[in-house]
Amino acid sequence: MDKSKIKKVVLAYSGGLDTSIIIPWLKENYNNCEVIAVSGNVGQDDELEGLEEKALKTGASKLYILDLTDEYVDEYIIPTMKAGAVYEEYLLGTSTARPCIAKGLAQIAIQEKADAVCHGCTGKGNDQVRFELALKAFLPDMSIIAPWREWDIKSRDEEIDYAEAHGVPLRINRETNYSKDKNLWHLSHEGLDLENPENEPQYDKPGFLEMSVSPMQAPDVPETVEIGFEKGVPVSLDGKKMSAKGIILKLNEKGGRNGIGLLDVVENRLVGMKSRGVYETPGGTILYKAHEYLESVCLDKMTMHEKQRISITFAELVYNGQWFTPLREALSAFVDKTQERVTGTVRLKLYKGNIIKSGVSSQYSLYSEDVATFGESDYNQKDAEGFINLFGLPVKVGALLNKKLGE
Repeated sequence: MDKSKIKKVVLAYSGGLDTSIIIPWLKENYNNCEVIAVSGNVGQDDELEGLEEKALKTGASKLYILDLTDEYVDEYIIPTMKAGAVYEEYLLGTSTARPCIAKGLAQIAIQEKADAVCHGCTGKGNDQVRFELALKAFLPDMSIIAPWREWDIKSRDEEIDYAEAHGVPLRINRETNYSKDKNLWHLSHEGLDLENPENEPQYDKPGFLEMSVSPMQAPDVPETVEIGFEKGVPVSLDGKKMSAKGIILKLNEKGGRNGIGLLDVVENRLVGMKSRGVYETPGGTILYKAHEYLESVCLDKMTMHEKQRISITFAELVYNGQWFTPLREALSAFVDKTQERVTGTVRLKLYKGNIIKSGVSSQYSLYSEDVATFGESDYNQKDAEGFINLFGLPVKVGALLNKKLGE
C-alpha cells in the first residue's frame, strides 16, 4: 500500500475503544487523511447515542449511521436460523452481523470514492477475516487498513493510554473493560476474569448481564410463548402478526427476564486459538428451539438428517466469514426448499433458563396419531417381519459365512 495515495478513508466505526482511537491514529499515520466514519446499526441502538458528536470531535469529517436492522434480520439471521446453523453451541450473533455491516461499509466507500477502508478488528480474532472477506466481495481492488496489524499498541490498557493522551472520550474504564459486541440478536462478553476458564461468570453481579437475568433471579412461575411460522420464517407471537425483527425483540424481553439463552463457551477461533466467551442470546435461543420443534413434525427423516449434516457446514461458513460465497448461497437454496412446508405454531414454556416444549401443530405435520398410537389402528404389525428379514439379510448372510468358516 502506498500511504501517500491514501487521502480518504472510510472507517467501520462503533464508538468503542478500538475505533475511537483509530480516527486520530489514521490522521497521524496516513498524511492527515480525511476519515469518514460509518456505523452499521444492527440493533445496538443505545450505543449510538452521541456517536456523531464523538466521531466529529475525534477527527472524523462525517458519520453515517446506517439502519441495517431489517436487512440484518431478514437476510442474515433468519436464513442462518432456518439452516439450524450452530457453531459449537454459539448462535453466530457477531458472525452474521459482520457481513451485513461490511456490505454497508462498501456501499459508502463506493459512494464517497474512498481510497481505502479501515476496521478495528484485532489480529487475533475472527472479525478481521469476516470484514475483509466481505469487503473483497464488493471492493476487490480497494486497500484495507487494519491498524491492529500495524501499530505498536499491544493491549487494551495501552489503547486506553493512547485515548487519554489524545483526549478521546471513553465510556469504559480499566476495571470494567470487557470486550463486548452487541446487536439485536445477542451480546458477547470477553476478557478480564473470563480469560481464565476456571473463573465462573459473574451472572449475579449487577451490570454484568444486559439482555438477561441470571436463571437464579428469574421468576418462579413459567411464562408461555406461542410462535407462528410460515415456510420456516417466524410471523406471529402469541397470536399477533409481527415482523421477524419485532418477534426477536419481544422474545428478547421474554427470554431475558426468564434467564434464557446464557452460554459460557470455549470456542475454536478460525485463527487457530481457543477463546472463552459468554453470550446472551435470549430471543434467538427461543427461536431456534421453536423452529427445530416445528421441523420435527414437518420434515421427513432423510431431509431432516441431511439438513442436520449441512447445518454444520453452514455454521462454519458463517463463522469463518464466507457469507458471500457460492457454497453458502447453494446451501441457503437447499434450506429454502426444505422449508416450504415448515408452517405451523409452536408453544413453549420459559422457566429459569429452561425452554420446555408445550405443543406443536401444523397442517403439514407428518406425525400420524393413528399410525403411532399404542391403541388399535390400521397399522399391520405383521408387515414388520418381512421388513426385518430384508433389512437384516446382510447380517444373516455374514453370520452364516462365519459359521461355515468356523469363525
